[in-house]
Amino acid sequence: MLRRPLYLLACSAIFALSSGFARADTAALEKTFQTPPDDARINVRWWWFGPAVTKTELAREMQSMKDNGIGGFEVQPTYPLALDGSLQTSTGPLKNIVWMSPEFLDMLNFTAGKAKDLGLQFNLTLGSGWPYGGPMFTADEGAGALEFAEVALPAGAKSVAPPQLRPGRHVIAAYIGEPGNNAAPQNGGGFRGRGRGGRGAGVTVAPASMKLIPLQNGEAQIPADAPANARVVFAISGRTGMQVKRPAVGAEGNVIDHLSPTVVDKFISDVAEKEIAACGPNPPHSIFCDSLEVAGEDWTDTFFDEFQKRRGYDLKPLLPALLGDSGPKADEIRHDWGQTLTEMFDDNFNGKFKTLAHAHNSLFREQAYGSPSAGELSYINTDLPEGEGYQWHGYRATRYAASASHLLGVPVTSSETFTWIHSAVFRAVPLDIKAEADLHFIQGVNQIVCHGYPYTAEGAPFPGWSFYAAGVFDEQNPWYLVMPDLTKYLQRMSAILRQGQPANDVALYLANDDAWANFRPGSISLSDGVGRLLGDVVPSLLDGGYNMDFFDDGILDARGKVDGGTLAFGDVKYKTVVLAGVEHMPLSTLKKLEQFADAGGTVVASRSIPSIAPGYKATDADNQAVQEISNRLFKGDSAKGIFVQNDADVPAAIAKHLAPDLAVSKDSSVIGFIHRHTDGGELYFVANTSNQQQDLDATFRAAGHPERWDAMTGKVTPLAPAANEQKSGNGTTLHLALAPYESEVVVFTDRQLPPAPTAAPTKPLDISTGWSVKFDKPLKGTGFQPTSETMDKLTSWTDNDKTKNFSGTATYEKTITVDPATAGASTVLSFGKGTPSNERGGQGFHAEFDGPVRDVAVVTVNGKRAGAVFCPPYQVDITGLLKPGANQIAIEVANTSVNAIAAKPYPTYDYQAVTAKYGNRFQPQGMQLLSQPLPSGILGTLTIESK
Repeated sequence: MLRRPLYLLACSAIFALSSGFARADTAALEKTFQTPPDDARINVRWWWFGPAVTKTELAREMQSMKDNGIGGFEVQPTYPLALDGSLQTSTGPLKNIVWMSPEFLDMLNFTAGKAKDLGLQFNLTLGSGWPYGGPMFTADEGAGALEFAEVALPAGAKSVAPPQLRPGRHVIAAYIGEPGNNAAPQNGGGFRGRGRGGRGAGVTVAPASMKLIPLQNGEAQIPADAPANARVVFAISGRTGMQVKRPAVGAEGNVIDHLSPTVVDKFISDVAEKEIAACGPNPPHSIFCDSLEVAGEDWTDTFFDEFQKRRGYDLKPLLPALLGDSGPKADEIRHDWGQTLTEMFDDNFNGKFKTLAHAHNSLFREQAYGSPSAGELSYINTDLPEGEGYQWHGYRATRYAASASHLLGVPVTSSETFTWIHSAVFRAVPLDIKAEADLHFIQGVNQIVCHGYPYTAEGAPFPGWSFYAAGVFDEQNPWYLVMPDLTKYLQRMSAILRQGQPANDVALYLANDDAWANFRPGSISLSDGVGRLLGDVVPSLLDGGYNMDFFDDGILDARGKVDGGTLAFGDVKYKTVVLAGVEHMPLSTLKKLEQFADAGGTVVASRSIPSIAPGYKATDADNQAVQEISNRLFKGDSAKGIFVQNDADVPAAIAKHLAPDLAVSKDSSVIGFIHRHTDGGELYFVANTSNQQQDLDATFRAAGHPERWDAMTGKVTPLAPAANEQKSGNGTTLHLALAPYESEVVVFTDRQLPPAPTAAPTKPLDISTGWSVKFDKPLKGTGFQPTSETMDKLTSWTDNDKTKNFSGTATYEKTITVDPATAGASTVLSFGKGTPSNERGGQGFHAEFDGPVRDVAVVTVNGKRAGAVFCPPYQVDITGLLKPGANQIAIEVANTSVNAIAAKPYPTYDYQAVTAKYGNRFQPQGMQLLSQPLPSGILGTLTIESK
């Protein structure tokens, strides 16, 4: 929180607010903040296990979503959790509905209609599990993979047959060559290598010695002059063999060939069209493509023809370059192979689904990264880019997707959030959720999609169903007591971060051409490849006070232009471009960057400067032109660009031309921010990402009157200048006192609000003793019998044998007496500060902090709800609720389900039987972490004190 005293340093005229910031615009912005629109509410991934769903339970769960601030969902049919008949529901014995059956499609129809009635956003994950696929796809239609098989050459042989091939595979070329220094072949023949070595890791023949030889009747024809030690390498149009992950009953099968237009059309006709049609007059708000994650999809049967058409030469005689150094142009051949893979994915997959969505008045939402080889430009074929990952202090798919949105003019970026939050299931609490969500917000996300909401069949024993990896965002958590407060915070932040335009300073170049040149069979993720090449430049820029967006050549060609001293993508403009370790660069890109520098923009290169024109058909003249522009831009006294040796030196080079957008006086590596230009003011969201209090001075490159906009309550308060006001040419400096994992919205406007009323501070009133506690709201299904306790000292519920396994809501009650001065003062009820922890249990993000209340609380004063707490600072504003004399205080406190779960074995009752029938489709994760109850209740010192 921004707390008094606040030190305001007036800004020089060069940072003056534009005349467009009118009071009316600020008022409109404030209204959006205080009453955010429904379309900014969080969504959840709704797992239909089996799917063993009934209309009764679907309707009940949708109503619960609406009641608790959830704005919508994406339907995701997934693996079964129970056998048919093992549970009794209101409509009969439990039944796992077969995916794509008439009964399944009827459930989609019902859900779409009910969602519309409730005002919930209905989104649909096409298919089941991930990636796209199913039983209707044969091995020939499965995801493609370039494979190699090496065969010894028998003495005197005139032809050699390939090894026996598995279904869906066929030989596309044969080569003869001599062994080099490569690794020994695996099992004497075909192999499926993984990792960066790829599928060529087992070929012993040196790529430089490999020569194309004819095929006749499927056999390699051996030339008469073949060396005695020669071996034959067969190139095979193969398959990854990947099956749909976590499929529903009836959805088992091959993952599709994403590069084949024929196979993609079949998926659209046999799956997507039928699912969308089933929704009747209520089409999905969006159709969704979840994680690509097709391990090493790098080929399709028509690839040679597509390559010839797109690159203008025959790849077949040059294919050995994909295995390693086959000559001076090997990198460029690999580059062209990679570029073709990306183009085919964009044309044959992405473009088709965007067209499909629009034909049905829907939108296409996608996680366009990973494998197959999607690039940032791939997002041009989506309506709603989506990312994933909370690791904000480096390169991550979340910022990758947000950057695409910013450059393409898309106002909403979603993220798959909480994928592994505080594993195992049921351990995550609102503090974890709020803290991780903030890490997505500072990367540019403004739509949270929670991972996720598990459908639970009627009659399922406590604690209900859950996904093997995720948070649980349904009422099976006692902390659902504050779900409306938590969802309102997330809604408010999502809404305000959609206003205006992103204001990131740096356009950070993604070197697609360098990444493609490093492709190997089986290792072809473009999004991962460009990230590895960035080195340390992302954390260096963030620590230096600069935020950034990524851009690549495709988006630059489609949207980028030089506009004065900025590189503009529509209405979004960047003053600085950074190149990190770039070698290959198209001449067109380099010319545009030189034009940008000539117009006054700042171009900084680290580690290397561009020197190679990409592609096999690039000429010596092309390379010379690239080198001449690079030298002109970065070398010599007249150079308008800046070259530095190390990524760590990039921020200092930028600072000579542009002050940091947010400079802090202490550890900048834990302070994240996002900045947006709006017609109502300069808007900053600032987050303390650490578990330590951060007291620091922060200089914002903005002017005007700073205001604190409280995202928890919607309240707006002015930030008054300190008496010893100072001047600075770098911006406005405020003192920040950010509690662990606390975040702030600071808006600089042209209005001047009246100062907040002040009152003399009152002595803190300790109310920590003498509480009556009713344990009367146990979580349904736990079997706990209500009880009451008197707590003269606040202690954990786990300290008492009668309550240590209580999961639910307990009510603390007490009558206190206050004097008139306290009753009339601006006061808060404080639970204490809590302590940092270093817990390391489980996977995924969790806040390393032990709060003074475990885990949430709602405070009522004299019958009026004052507010909720679930994160630092653990305080509730009770101004105006106290009266002189006796006052009734009630505090509802809720914990997690873990304490009740720990009382008896987690109900894996059916997993063994389900696995026996349906196969091993998932594994519960970290169940040992649910064996002990967790501290619960009010653990700190309760005080009433001045604000």
